[in-house]
Amino acid sequence: MPRFSANIAFLFDDVPFLERFGRAAAAGFRAVEFHFPYDHPPEAIRAELDRHRLSVTGLNTAPGNLAAGEFGLGALPGRERDFDRHFEAALAYALALDCPAIHVLSGVVRPEDRQAAEAAFAANLRRAAPIAAAAGKTLLVEPLNSRDRPGYLFPTSDAVAAFLTALDLPNVRMMFDCYHVQVMEGDLITRLRRHWQLVGHVQIASVPERAEPDRGEIAYPAIYAELERLGYAGRIGAEYRPSGRTEDGLGWFAAWHGA
Repeated sequence: MPRFSANIAFLFDDVPFLERFGRAAAAGFRAVEFHFPYDHPPEAIRAELDRHRLSVTGLNTAPGNLAAGEFGLGALPGRERDFDRHFEAALAYALALDCPAIHVLSGVVRPEDRQAAEAAFAANLRRAAPIAAAAGKTLLVEPLNSRDRPGYLFPTSDAVAAFLTALDLPNVRMMFDCYHVQVMEGDLITRLRRHWQLVGHVQIASVPERAEPDRGEIAYPAIYAELERLGYAGRIGAEYRPSGRTEDGLGWFAAWHGA
């Protein structure tokens, strides 16, 4: 039976960040994940987790200068010091929050810079991965579709898989977001099977709207069944943009309440 975590970067977003933990717990979630917690002291987040008996499944490295079009520094040559600083901050939060995984944002690059960007990302991960492993943490690399995030280093799961296979670091794995993979590649179950040994975390949302997962073109019950067949033991991140008040759209979750 699938178990879910609520991505409170998107869900319950009609209230401030620290109030979303209680809303998630009241809705029946036992775990949360989020993107960028860095505006809040880890002690404040820890207090909310403990108060509502929640665990954390994942967080992201900081995106950099969003206004300048940045979305991660991992693959930006010349920004190694900034990357190290962002990674160290993410690791400190992961340690304080007992969070097992850090999604390392690669960044937006020009097509002509892609080869250098991949080399920079590999070098940064080779430096960060042993530190993360010593702390018991997994690093995640995610494909982001080119419709929503033009120019992102890896737009497809196949590209991430090739990169991770060459990198060959056991604690660096793929974030398999069904939404992004469906937009770019489709054939989700085949790709889950193909990349299974590299998958570290799974996320869901509908396609094309990125709304509740019980609408759109993806038959998620089949995805859940395949994940169970493959032996996936982690939580599935509900990372979608609610079409209204989050609680009003949780019919999809009702069948799994308390899982």
